Amino acid sequence: MKKIVIIVAGILMMVSCKNQNQNESNARMQQQVDSLQAIVDDKDAELNDIIATMTEVQNGIRRIAEAEGRVTVADGNQENVSSRAIIRDNMEYICEAMQQNRELVAQLREKLNASRFKADKLKNLVDGLQSQVESQNQRIQELQASLAEKDSTILAQTMRIDSLSQNVASLTENARENDGTMARQEKQINNAWFVFGTKSELKEQGILKGGEVLKDNNFNKDYFTEIDIRQVKSIKTYSKSARLLTTHPDGSYMLAKDGNGYYELHISNPSRFWSVSKYLVMQVK
Repeated sequence: MKKIVIIVAGILMMVSCKNQNQNESNARMQQQVDSLQAIVDDKDAELNDIIATMTEVQNGIRRIAEAEGRVTVADGNQENVSSRAIIRDNMEYICEAMQQNRELVAQLREKLNASRFKADKLKNLVDGLQSQVESQNQRIQELQASLAEKDSTILAQTMRIDSLSQNVASLTENARENDGTMARQEKQINNAWFVFGTKSELKEQGILKGGEVLKDNNFNKDYFTEIDIRQVKSIKTYSKSARLLTTHPDGSYMLAKDGNGYYELHISNPSRFWSVSKYLVMQVK
């Protein structure tokens, strides 16, 4: 009986040692699995970062191409203010986006060089992206040169237009001044002055002196009424006795009574009537 107990105890000890060894083996294996998983996760994150950067570069290339298209369309109508604004805004965006793409490609190079991935395909993809960026940069430089040339042409045209506008404005101003001068001259040519009054009134105003009318220039000019000889063809005297003291050609006028018996001067030929004197003096009672 004692022998059986000893045998059973030995078997149990052997089983226990075997289980312990198995547990230790399992633990070591789990550590290896965890370590491998960490490596895989780390590489996945690294790869995802590289791919995300590549995608960002590709999106930048696409957006630049779209902006380039908008500039090309607006370029056909640069004379329009809104078109020039579109060109300016899009060119500013393109320059900023090109700089960002160049920086992203440089970052990709650094990430690949520091990466544990040595895949040639990834490097080829990055080379392709850099080639697209450089090609796009070349097109943008050519577009900028073309726009600068057109800006110079438009500026020259604008300067010529401004110069012509200034000339036109100057000519218009001269014409306006000439018109004003002509109008003043024409007014002076067609202006005349008349007065009627009693003998004593005319003497008081210095118009009649020693029996002579307008003997000198020392008379009250404000006492006269200014008229336009093209428009005034008749003058009422409001008097039943009237005679002209100034000299005016016969046949160019007529003194006639109106329905109330008041004399009224009718000028039939203004140019002849006013040819001798632009002053008309009538004496009334």
